[in-house]
Amino acid sequence: MESIPLPIEEPASQEKDRVAAAGKLHNAYMMFLDQFGNVIVGLNKPIEQIFITLICGGHAILEGVPGLAKTRMISTLAEMTELSFRRIQFTPDLMPGDITGSDVLEEDSTTGKRSFRFIEGPLFGNVILADEINRTPPKTQSALLEAMEERQLTSGGNTYKLPDPFLVLATQNPIEQEGTYPMPEAQLDRFMMKVILDYPDMEEELEVMRRTTTAYHYQPESLLGANMIREARKLVRDVVVAWPIYEFTARLVRATRPGSPEAAPAAEEMLSWGAGPRASINLLLASKARALLKGRHHVATEDVLEMARPVLRHRISRNFQAEAHGHSPDDILLRIFDDVQVVHGSPGGAAS
Repeated sequence: MESIPLPIEEPASQEKDRVAAAGKLHNAYMMFLDQFGNVIVGLNKPIEQIFITLICGGHAILEGVPGLAKTRMISTLAEMTELSFRRIQFTPDLMPGDITGSDVLEEDSTTGKRSFRFIEGPLFGNVILADEINRTPPKTQSALLEAMEERQLTSGGNTYKLPDPFLVLATQNPIEQEGTYPMPEAQLDRFMMKVILDYPDMEEELEVMRRTTTAYHYQPESLLGANMIREARKLVRDVVVAWPIYEFTARLVRATRPGSPEAAPAAEEMLSWGAGPRASINLLLASKARALLKGRHHVATEDVLEMARPVLRHRISRNFQAEAHGHSPDDILLRIFDDVQVVHGSPGGAAS
């Protein structure tokens, strides 16, 4: 009989401190959303997903047509979190040294001695907007991904640590694919989430028009510092997860893998391959972070289901049949989730 891990008992004082810290983060996040809404109209879900990526220590890809305020949203995030913001416009002629920095030979005017000095590139910031990452060659894409993974850069035999926190938000334009360099699936897997930005609804678009054609201006306050973000990352790791939630999370991910015993019928029908173990890790972390933002210190089924699409949508590959019939990754994932819940049932709503 398979044993189920038992929860570790903790002193009541530690539990009280964690609950208080979770409540503090929840309150700060609600104030954050309220102020953000005075700058950016709508986009609450993308903002939540990006914020979760930040406090999990991950990175995200943003996909949306031009004009949806991607740059404004990310710069506002940096401003409200007291983090430095850098924007890199990726182009076909961009070289790795253009983003990482490079060694420059300098000569001392008094002694005539020559030495190399490292000039930091735009990656040396807290929040990096990698705009249209699919428009630059793979060599430069790889340099960015290495910095994301290692949190450091090497130049001239010297290693330079990147700032902490360090968040890369790479954008892709779903249209105008001519002359682009699509990122390989193995590199996409390095991103914690893929965030989809859609058109605003009628009421939101009217409010955008009103604000941008009048003298409307709102200056948000800084609500979260780097230290609080680092503390939030520790807090995410401490969120309680019941064993059925672990199993449910694993079943969702494993159901995306065609050819495996746990594959859902929709995966067998429409996918070439599914998500790997990194997806399971990221999905559980994102679910923990979402629970915190909702004021809870335990993960519920709704957290896992809410975070599953942004975590998994860029980690599955549609087959020719699915693409020919116009099935989007999200459509396929929803069918897979339905299959998993019908076959296995949903676990309890929260950890005990």
